[in-house]
Amino acid sequence: MTFWRKSLLSVILFTLTILSIFFWLKDAVYKYQEDLVYYTTQHLMLVGQSMFIAIITGVGLGIILSRKRLSMQAEKIIQLFNIGNTIPTMAVLALALVLLGIGDGPAILALFMASILPIVRNSYEGLRNISPSLLESAKGIGMTPWQSLWRVELPNATPVIIAGVRTALAINVGTAPLSFLIGGDSLGGLIFPGIYLNNQEQLIIGATATAALALIIDGLVSVGGYVYLSKRGLNS
Repeated sequence: MTFWRKSLLSVILFTLTILSIFFWLKDAVYKYQEDLVYYTTQHLMLVGQSMFIAIITGVGLGIILSRKRLSMQAEKIIQLFNIGNTIPTMAVLALALVLLGIGDGPAILALFMASILPIVRNSYEGLRNISPSLLESAKGIGMTPWQSLWRVELPNATPVIIAGVRTALAINVGTAPLSFLIGGDSLGGLIFPGIYLNNQEQLIIGATATAALALIIDGLVSVGGYVYLSKRGLNS
């Protein structure tokens, strides 16, 4: 019950803040409504495609690295995925531009690189910290390693994996506007022209929409994860 009260309060405060900003700029919102809808849709497409690839790749790598035969090398390998976080975002975008040219392709690659580390890290940590007694019980009742992974390890590691996905989503949504600089359509199409033209209304609309997307998506994942984990009895 406490979770839902906190979530509801956060949603109400956030909604009131966003509505206040958009009401303050209602004329500008009406003026840029077509651009706002278009760039928001494109922004979501970039985030969706890059996050899909990052989740599939990140969870898969987390599973591989959590196996005993790689336990000694896992940390060193994980640090390789830290490249997308340690190198400045503009440098990652420039590298993606060199590799794939202008457009959504390099933007998806750059967002993937920026998002994958939290997913790999949390997947690995979640699986590595499964209670040995659970693994022994699974083995004792005759489960194969594959069955143990799918029926015991992954379900119990899900809360940690979801936390990594939420972190990656926040990074992804917040970084996506920069894709405008390499030809990717996103809410950067409102933000950067607003900066160049000193158009404060256009800039604020783009920035507010980006923040709104980040919070809405995080809220949906949070609630969805809570419901899923509650059904499986995995919430503390």
